[in-house]
Amino acid sequence: MITEQWIDDIVRRYNEEEGQALKFSGTILLATEHQAPVATSYGYANRSERIANTPHTRFGIASGCKIFTAIAICQLIEQGRLALDTRLSELALPLPQVHPEMTVRHLLTHTSGIPDYFDEAVMTDYESLWKTLPMYTIDGPSRFLPLFADQPMKFEPGAEFAYNNAGYIVLGLIVEQLSGQRFAEYIQIEVFEACGMEDSGYFRMDRLPERTALGNVGEDDDWRTNIYSIPVLGGPDGGAYTTAHDLRKFWAALMEGRLLSTEMTAELLRPQVETDEEGLYYGYGVWMTQSDGQIVKYFVMGFDPGVCMLSSYYPSLRAEAHVLANIDSGAWWIASEVDEQILHGAS
Repeated sequence: MITEQWIDDIVRRYNEEEGQALKFSGTILLATEHQAPVATSYGYANRSERIANTPHTRFGIASGCKIFTAIAICQLIEQGRLALDTRLSELALPLPQVHPEMTVRHLLTHTSGIPDYFDEAVMTDYESLWKTLPMYTIDGPSRFLPLFADQPMKFEPGAEFAYNNAGYIVLGLIVEQLSGQRFAEYIQIEVFEACGMEDSGYFRMDRLPERTALGNVGEDDDWRTNIYSIPVLGGPDGGAYTTAHDLRKFWAALMEGRLLSTEMTAELLRPQVETDEEGLYYGYGVWMTQSDGQIVKYFVMGFDPGVCMLSSYYPSLRAEAHVLANIDSGAWWIASEVDEQILHGAS
């Protein structure tokens, strides 16, 4: 049985055992097929005004929204405007050079080899990106192009898996080109509204709506918000805002086939490529763990300065867990503890 006290104990252990200088701040929501959702919140959405986080607070989810981009691409494929094996060279994209064999599928599965504007294998300071290109200018997919478009390929398409943010920027450009809409507008209508996610959106950092948490960077006695740390407007590779309750609506809509056909949903959720970690796979915009040929859970995750999240769906149990935070640590640690309870019934 999952209780608020059980969640409290996890957060207390995280704060104590990890020795975090900035204590966990966010919302945790757990739900199983046989138990009503249990949601509890910690810390402040606005530390200066001492406005507390609640289960209805909107949090930035960084790369957690790559799955929305993947769904948009799959919708366009179902409409006959695109194919998984369409080569980028066949599309009139504003890219100075495109490998002739690079396809849409390569971009979706992080196997394209396209140069990344933030290569997480060799870079750790995301804020350093905005020293030459101000973050307040980044308000659409095309604004990212100066950061990677002229760089050399990392490897031949299909040669390996390497997590890549720029690939999803390019997917966003495809969505804009084929739909005739700005990327954020397309996702708002075709994903958020289709799911009934009334509290979700790509909000500007300088015009956040009510009940939105400000991201915090630093320590409890030396902190600042992340307003200068990430793009002013999120895009295809990350930066949407949502709530724990809206994530429940999203997973329900996806699993019930309300966003894509049954066949395309299965394709999106099928293990497409194995990562460097045993048992960890990637589909289209979604991670998954597999054991004995069976999917144990699907999940999306995101980490940015002042942001961390992990949202999981356990198909065999029809259970879910959402950990959203307005600090940049804790989500993975807490989600791992939650796995033990949901998958193994640990107390």
